[in-house]
Parts: sequence; C-alpha cells; structure tokens
Amino acid sequence: MNTLPKPVWVMISLALIVLVIHMLAPILMPFLLAAVLAYMGDPLADRLEARGMARTWAVVTVFACLSLCGFLLLVITLPLLIEQLQLLMERLYDGLRWLQSTALPKLRGYLDLPEQTEPMDAARSAISQHWQSAGGILFYLWDKVSGSSLVLVAWLANITLVPVVTFYLLRDWDVLMAAIRNLLPRSIEARTVLIAQQCDEILGAFARGQLLVMLALAAVYTVGLWVVGLDLALVLGIAAGLASIVPYLGVIVGIAAAGTAAFFQFDGLWPLAGVAAVFGVGQLLESMLLTPMLVGEKIGLHPVVVIFAILAGGQLFGFVGILLALPFAAVIKVMINHLHDEYKLSGFYGAVPAAPEVSESDD
Repeated sequence: MNTLPKPVWVMISLALIVLVIHMLAPILMPFLLAAVLAYMGDPLADRLEARGMARTWAVVTVFACLSLCGFLLLVITLPLLIEQLQLLMERLYDGLRWLQSTALPKLRGYLDLPEQTEPMDAARSAISQHWQSAGGILFYLWDKVSGSSLVLVAWLANITLVPVVTFYLLRDWDVLMAAIRNLLPRSIEARTVLIAQQCDEILGAFARGQLLVMLALAAVYTVGLWVVGLDLALVLGIAAGLASIVPYLGVIVGIAAAGTAAFFQFDGLWPLAGVAAVFGVGQLLESMLLTPMLVGEKIGLHPVVVIFAILAGGQLFGFVGILLALPFAAVIKVMINHLHDEYKLSGFYGAVPAAPEVSESDD
C-alpha cells in the first residue's frame, strides 16, 4: 500500500484545521478569548506557584485580580464612553455643518466652481436620521446585537462562558501543555518544542508587553488631553492607545483626531500646540521607557506583518481570525527563520569558493 509523503499529510492536516476553524467560528470566540486571557495570566500564576502557593490558589488570585481590574475598568469608563460617544456624534454633525457652510463655499470661490450643496446635505441628513432613529450609537449597536432573542441569548452565553473557561484553562495550562508535548512523535518532539518556545517568546513580548504599553499610552494620552481641556479626551486617548499596537500609528491617529477636535472646540493655536505636546511626550515615553521596560529590545513581529495579519485574519475568519492572526504570524515567522537557516546550510545555497591566492613567485 502506497503512503503519501509527509509534506502531503502536513498540507492535508493544515487544510482540515482551517476548515474546522471556519465551520466552528461562531462558537470559538469565547474559547479563544479565554485562551488569550489564560495565556497572559499563566506567567503570573507560575511566579506565585514558584513562591510556594498552591496552583489552585495562585490561579484564584490571578483570576480575581483580572476580574477586579476588568470590572473597575468597565464601571469607570463605560458611562464616560457613552457620554463622549454621544458628544462625538454631535461634533461630527457640527464638523459637517462647518464644512458645508464655511469650507466648501471658500473652496468653490477659490476654484470658481458652481454651487452644489446636495452631497453635504445628504450626508448630514443621513447622520441625523441614523442618530435619531437609533437613539445614539451605542443604542444602535445594542439594537443590532439584540435583534433577536436567540442572538441575545447566545451573546450573553458567550460573555458568561469566557470567565468560566478562562479559570479552568488557567488552572490546567501547564498540564495541557505537557499533555500536548507527550502526544508529539518522539522524532519531532525536540524540534517542535524549540519552535514553540521561540513562538512563545515572540507572542509573550508582543501580547503581554505591547498590551501594557497600549494601556499606559492610553492613560497618558487621556490625562494629557484632559489637561489640555479637550472634551473628547477619553475617547481619543483610548483610540490612540489602542492604535499604538503598530508603532507610530497611535501618534499619527491621535494627532490627526485630537487636532481636528481641538480645532473645532477652541479658538487659537495654543490648544493645538498642547495636543502636539501631549503626543510628543507620549512618544518619548514609549520609545525611551515603556517599550524597553515592558516589551524589550525586540518584539519579533514587523509592524507591516502585524497590520497584514490582523486584516487578513479578520477578512478570512472575522473576529476569530483577528484573535488567531498574531499567533499564526508568530508561528509562520519562526518557521521561515528555521527554513532560512536550513537553506543557508544546504548544498543548494553553497558558499562561493574563494579565489586562489597568487604568490609572489608567480609574478
């Protein structure tokens, strides 16, 4: 009986994994979120366990800290976010009105263009009707989420399932990793563990370190914009902090959005200078303190790779693909590094033979 080559089996296995993820995507979201939280909390639980605490109590401590932080963050920021999102919609409406009444007439006069106000009127009318019919952007999103009783029940079940699965995964994380290692064929076990450790270094530096950097920058930007007096300080500070998942993107997004908001809110250039100073200080803190201390010298994933992985994962598998994007990118990066090393050592690559030395007697 003829057997297929190993590469063929590998390709078949990968295709089956992709197919299963695609078919189970609607129910995978809470499990993947729980796996991400357990992965991020496992090092802290290991440290507590190394200091003599039982694994269960270490997990309970970490889980309680994560739950308390999440609850406080939700209670403190949610009312402010609702208020600021409503204010953001009002500012967008005012911006459209200013664009139609001031900017476009000047532009038409400068370019000698005919009067045409229908597109801006239509845009403003669409925003107004959309806002009034939904009662606010959050109420509109809630209406979409809870459009049917089954969707609402599934949504609540997923939210409830995340902390439960997180607790059990965090408690048995080391046991699961050991079981997976024992299932590996002995011929590839050492190489696979080496690749997994390298992937863990990349993901650990990015997922844990970069998340802390994002949260710290969000706090710095929010406080700084609040000191400047910007009404949308919370929304814009959080948005700029989250955008910092890609280096320099948070600064670009933050300056553009906060500068525009300051332009409509204040008269004069000093608030704009204050906005620039806030993001300048944030960038200095990120490059000189936060990234070296929390992430390390090398994240391992290029910013372009991060952007492409997140967009590709979202396009292929939705939110599940976004959660899986960075782990897959890390695995692919490590595999490419190993293939590159093997290629450099292969006979196909081959070193260029050195030119024979010419002795003085041959002259």
